Amino acid sequence: MEFRHLGRSGLMVSEISYGNWITHGSQVEEDAAVACVRAALDSGITTFDTADVYAGTRAESVLGRALKGERREGLEIFTKVYWPTGPGRNDRGLSRKHIMESIDGSLRRLQTDHVDLYQAHRYDYSTPLEETMEAFADVVRSGKAHYIGVSEWKASQLREAHALARELRIPLISNQPQYSMLWRVIETEVIPTSEELGIGQIVWSPMAQGVLSGKYLPGQPPPAGSRATDEKSGAGFIARFMTDDVLTRVQRLKPLAEQAGLTMPQLAVAWVLQNPNVSSAIVGASRPKQVHDNVKAAGVKLDADLLKAIDEIVEPVTERDAAKTESPAQRP
Repeated sequence: MEFRHLGRSGLMVSEISYGNWITHGSQVEEDAAVACVRAALDSGITTFDTADVYAGTRAESVLGRALKGERREGLEIFTKVYWPTGPGRNDRGLSRKHIMESIDGSLRRLQTDHVDLYQAHRYDYSTPLEETMEAFADVVRSGKAHYIGVSEWKASQLREAHALARELRIPLISNQPQYSMLWRVIETEVIPTSEELGIGQIVWSPMAQGVLSGKYLPGQPPPAGSRATDEKSGAGFIARFMTDDVLTRVQRLKPLAEQAGLTMPQLAVAWVLQNPNVSSAIVGASRPKQVHDNVKAAGVKLDADLLKAIDEIVEPVTERDAAKTESPAQRP
């Protein structure tokens, strides 16, 4: 495993981090989830990402149990706040009330007294940003989080939050956006702004919800039991990539992966790590073998000719519209 600084902070994270958005507490049984976490640890992954909303808070609990007994100082545990975690009108968003209550709930479920990174899961247009950042400052000063991050924030929102963080003297060091060969909306505005501000990217869905694994074939129904067939495990997210044009072009990447001595998933993960502003790529798994295979993308250097060939294949179906970085106009 290779390690990188998270933004311009002193915090080091594993190039590949383990995330449990879809799997833990919902798609796979706990024994399988724990086996995947053990595989991640055995493979050198030290960075684990979750959120209070995943599987209705169950994902945090599963991760907490899976990591129990590990040396806490040797781990980087990340979680998030924003999406609804209860039926009440204040069980969501980035109000001071919800942040202060949510951090305590997350720590209880994760069985730890602090997280290394506490992230705003989306931008909350219903709460003044000053209120949100002041609450985050209190979370940091209380020792419940070491650093602050955000997820899917626009460049202008990053800039405003970073200015407030500097005033409050707290470390806002990361953004967690979707990023892959097929989804490059952060490249035109978010990444240049982040580089300027010292914010690093922890990217999710580097395999475009599994499409870049090459297992989905044009003109054929998706494999039984795959994510594309399961409404509970992200089928809505993958739908945008499930066109014959996209799937045909993905199949054309297979010779390039073979040329590089990589599997298709390894090529996809290695590709996002070529961007110097990317600190870590999040991978999930339902089986330990997937973890062991994916970590082989760490430390891989893709040459310029290969990167150019990839671009030539996927460019016509690549999404680059910066406006696709968005948060709900109103709290969900």
